[in-house]
Amino acid sequence: MTPPTSSAPRRTVSLPVCDYRPAPYRGPSREQIIDLRREYLNPGIITYYKQPVCIVEGHMQYLFDETGRRYLDAFAGIVSVSVGHCHPEITARLREQVGRLVHTTTIYLHPTIAQLAKALADHMPAGSGLKQSYFTSSGSEANELAVLMSRLHTGRTDVLALRNGYHGGSQTTMALTAVGTWKYPVAAPAGIRHVPAAYCYRCPYGLTYPSCDIKCATSVEEIIRYETSGEIACFIAEPIQGVGGTVTPPPEYFRIVYDIVRKHGGLCVADEVQTGWGRTGEHYWGFQNWGVTPDVVTMAKGIGNGAPLGACTTRPEIAAHMARRLHFNTFGGNPVSVLSGLATIEIIDREGIQERAKKVGGRLKKMLLELQQKHVMIGEVRGLGLMLGVELVRDRATKEPATAETAEIVERAKDRGLLLGKGGLYGNVLRIKPPMCITDADCDFLVACLDECLSEPH
Repeated sequence: MTPPTSSAPRRTVSLPVCDYRPAPYRGPSREQIIDLRREYLNPGIITYYKQPVCIVEGHMQYLFDETGRRYLDAFAGIVSVSVGHCHPEITARLREQVGRLVHTTTIYLHPTIAQLAKALADHMPAGSGLKQSYFTSSGSEANELAVLMSRLHTGRTDVLALRNGYHGGSQTTMALTAVGTWKYPVAAPAGIRHVPAAYCYRCPYGLTYPSCDIKCATSVEEIIRYETSGEIACFIAEPIQGVGGTVTPPPEYFRIVYDIVRKHGGLCVADEVQTGWGRTGEHYWGFQNWGVTPDVVTMAKGIGNGAPLGACTTRPEIAAHMARRLHFNTFGGNPVSVLSGLATIEIIDREGIQERAKKVGGRLKKMLLELQQKHVMIGEVRGLGLMLGVELVRDRATKEPATAETAEIVERAKDRGLLLGKGGLYGNVLRIKPPMCITDADCDFLVACLDECLSEPH
């Protein structure tokens, strides 16, 4: 199969009707912005499309470019927007806060940071003891803290992470990532080992579930015994891999691995940066889908509905180690970001966002599975709730990744008003993780748009 070539879209699908009208844009032109970026921004700051989109306004599940053109955001600003872009209630509350106080560090008292910490504790599983939080400005910082606290608590240094996972852009969190695309050729912090991901579609052992006896999980014991001192500080993993392509494990996987890790003295860390806040539908946290309770939970992105906010929540006896030295985060817990986090949680609860993710996401997945019957390029549809992935292949038998085709389909979808994510080990997975206010009509458009993109010659 040859890669698709760009062509003018036929535009037989249309976005659902929307009464919202963006304000006239009066800033630099798209071309001027490109020139400014090229000259003054670090080239590591990438753009997503051959012809970059200039996004200047957002409203709930929609984004608007400088011409006023509307797009359905099926990627939620890289899974950062939970309840909608510029949700009216959050916007109003933030405007009031910005007019009162924008920044103060945690060396002073402020009510909202304590209220948000309590709200997080209230949403953890009953009896888990997960009740004390440390706020940061990003998921990378939250994961750094999780590793630090695990090492302090256990007195050990070895850390296990999943292959094909993603935990951030700092040097330590890049070391936790086993994919070369996300790494730089510099020395990584010592003591990090990688274990097989539960990627059934591309089993690292060439086995088939369930006759495989979940070897990807049981092999963790051997890795601990032969590649570490036999005792570890922690195991960190996303309940469903995000950047890695919405890799969804068998239901037994985490129970087996958590038992092995704890047997060898380690803590279990759940990276909920993309799976939290009810996104998977059945549960508030992604780890709850697998019947496990971690020792540490990290979060970011959706926690603040787009605000720069992260957190690391754990039990008091683990959190206590942070008091052994002077440690603080200048912007972690600032009044504006934590207010956005508190408002987001309140809206998720009040508006039944988790149930919405379950219902709308379940319908969307069913439609994608039906689309799979029509298009042989769709190798697998996976995920839960509104965290879905569509893996594209050139041949279903060989599972050869359709990497170039996936990139072109993302382009074609953009030309029709649909913004999708792209990820996976081979860059061949469509990542569908929209703001959780998405409607059934939006999903109808999304699937019809994909159908049209996949139907064009490849």
